[in-house]
Amino acid sequence: MTENTSNSTPQSYGTATTAGAPPALLRMQAVGVTAGPRHDRKAIVRDVDLAVGAGESVGLVGESGSGKSMLVKAAMRLLPSRVDASGDISFEGRPVLGFSRRELSAYRSRDVALIHQDPRAATNPLRTVGDFLTEQVVATGQLTRREAAEKACALMEEVGVTEPGHRLTQYPHELSGGLLQRMMIVAALLPSPKLLFADEPTTALDVTVQSEVMAIIKERTAQDNVGLLFISHDLDLAAAVTDSLAVMYAGTVVERGATNRVYSRPRHPYTAALLACRPSPTAVARLTPIPGRPVAAFEAGPGCAFADRCRFTTDQCRIQRPHLRPLEDRMVACHRAEEIADALEPAEVS
Repeated sequence: MTENTSNSTPQSYGTATTAGAPPALLRMQAVGVTAGPRHDRKAIVRDVDLAVGAGESVGLVGESGSGKSMLVKAAMRLLPSRVDASGDISFEGRPVLGFSRRELSAYRSRDVALIHQDPRAATNPLRTVGDFLTEQVVATGQLTRREAAEKACALMEEVGVTEPGHRLTQYPHELSGGLLQRMMIVAALLPSPKLLFADEPTTALDVTVQSEVMAIIKERTAQDNVGLLFISHDLDLAAAVTDSLAVMYAGTVVERGATNRVYSRPRHPYTAALLACRPSPTAVARLTPIPGRPVAAFEAGPGCAFADRCRFTTDQCRIQRPHLRPLEDRMVACHRAEEIADALEPAEVS
């Protein structure tokens, strides 16, 4: 793994340098993730720059396999064996990839928390909800068992869970999906973290429960000035709860900017294509699917990874990989971004 301790800081849409501003909670610069045997390493994430500040919510959006969850695992140092991270990942200016065992334990138990995608896979069916919620803060000495139970009950009431004392005695299988996901939020908030990773926390829930869970997460993070990195394949959902968006494709960020600007005026063909293939909540219209299939970072050739699926592809796109560069009010990785801007307006792609 590579360690880099430079201290640039984020702009409002998750990039890098404002002189004299405080450091971001989390900053990733030129982050890569590779997997496999030493003689045949394959790229999963490639050259990602991203930052999350205190009280800021950042959305990371892309199709399955784009590298979103692996990027979060890299930020938490939870990558499996034979999978390595490189580049600079820093938390409050400290290099995460260089943390000692003790520093890493404190980082995971006090500074950051993760809301998992599937709550049933993240809980032990043989242990009670109370054990699940309080084990971490008790084991690390942050709270006594009684204090942890009291705080857990208070948080449960705040997130709309009835009979909190009784819930502590129940087992995961006795709770509905929406209720169990609320317990995941309580578990994540119990140690009062500074940064919250939400890895597709509503994927297994129905639409009405989705909105309730996301409202809880948004309210709690704003109230406590907690940074939020929200990972999703749902661009509409991410746009509803975040301040800035980073759109990933084939292991790299292709567009990044303020949420309302990226969502209303996409400047990368992939972002526009994602918006075009979503159903409209207000009108009945034929959806426009994205042709072809998503590719992983290791499958991408020397040019733009989206070239085979893009209607604007030229020879340059196939032989030269575009890198993020400033365009208007955001960062875009597209050779023809200025030239095709008018064709990507929502009226053209919806």
